[in-house]
Amino acid sequence: MKKILTLAMALTLTVSLAACGNKDKDNNSSGSESSSLSGSILAVGSTALQQLADTTAQKFMDKNSGVSIQVQGGGSGTGLTQVADGQAQIGNSDVFAEEKLDADKAATLVDHQVAVVAMAAVSNKDVGIDGLTKQQLVDIFTGKVTNWKEVGGKDEKIQIINRPSSSGTRATFEKFALGTKTEDLAGSIQEDSSGTVKKLVSETPGAIGYLAMSYLDDSITTLKYDGVEATVDNVANGSYPVWAYEHMYTKGEPDAATKAFLDYIASDEVQNGDVVELGYIPTSKMQVKRDAAGNVTK
Repeated sequence: MKKILTLAMALTLTVSLAACGNKDKDNNSSGSESSSLSGSILAVGSTALQQLADTTAQKFMDKNSGVSIQVQGGGSGTGLTQVADGQAQIGNSDVFAEEKLDADKAATLVDHQVAVVAMAAVSNKDVGIDGLTKQQLVDIFTGKVTNWKEVGGKDEKIQIINRPSSSGTRATFEKFALGTKTEDLAGSIQEDSSGTVKKLVSETPGAIGYLAMSYLDDSITTLKYDGVEATVDNVANGSYPVWAYEHMYTKGEPDAATKAFLDYIASDEVQNGDVVELGYIPTSKMQVKRDAAGNVTK
């Protein structure tokens, strides 16, 4: 009898330990992708890329509790400078590093292209037009045209909402929409954040600005460019020219945590999910390519 009791107790203990082991295994599989992965990541720069960076960073941290990721804006130039100087692990940028940095600094960086984004001119909903030509945009942003009636809209003064010179969104808009750099005009408003630009354009009578596609909604009018709408299909096939790659630069090869985060953003889960849902375009959908000089090839 004693032998039978001892055997029963041993079996009970074995079953209990097995159950605990399975429970721990379940907890690990539903919590961290890698329980050993740890580190801190600072990603700084483009506000056009900030929505994607913020969203994916939170999801990545949920899966990897040992990793802390902080995402900050400040513009592409700021992101590139900070990552080149070793102050951040990732420099978020709408432009190639060689467009903003000295050749020596740019050469130290590794480019990770995570998405494509279109930039579009946007206006307050009261201006009375739905599109502008390239020349009309140039005339507005260089101060030759100052009233909407001069381009077919209402008799209303044009209020420019601009981005600072460090902004990759501004660099992209000037390069591919205007074809020229512009000066900051007297009376124009300059804002560091794409979110603030959107808010000001929606609330300011006669306002015009420009935003990444990920910020476009019904609170503002998205203006056609030479009659072409800023849509995913038009960007992908090359008929809408105002677009840029979204880069996440690292100084040299990334550390383990940063590499895992970049791999996560490049995964099908993110590329077919968050990238599309947030208004970006997966690079795999592009039918054209563009180099740092702006040359487009099929």
